[in-house]
Amino acid sequence: MRIQTEKGHIRLANDVFTSITGATATRCYGVKGMAFRSKTDGLVHLLRRESMSKGVKIVYNDDGSITIELHIIVDNGVNLMAVSHSIQSEVQYHVHRLTGIEVRSVNVCVDSMVIG
Repeated sequence: MRIQTEKGHIRLANDVFTSITGATATRCYGVKGMAFRSKTDGLVHLLRRESMSKGVKIVYNDDGSITIELHIIVDNGVNLMAVSHSIQSEVQYHVHRLTGIEVRSVNVCVDSMVIG
């Protein structure tokens, strides 16, 4: 994403948004980690911290805002609605605060639940 300021241009790489989103989401209560569905075997895999960006998709909107879709794995027994709302508000706040980019929406996909 490219931002024009009075002093010049700022270019934010896609990794900036995915890193902020992944780090913020995994700090929320009840989130075990980011998820990635393998195309070869169709299974959902828990991502390590260094490959968290695979669980996040960023869509750049025409009005300069972004839409975030993230895939997570949650702990057993958590309230899915409460966890999802918490992630949505935290991700939207931190991405906007750290980058200045407006976040149109945050779509949370719960791909799996860890039992035990």
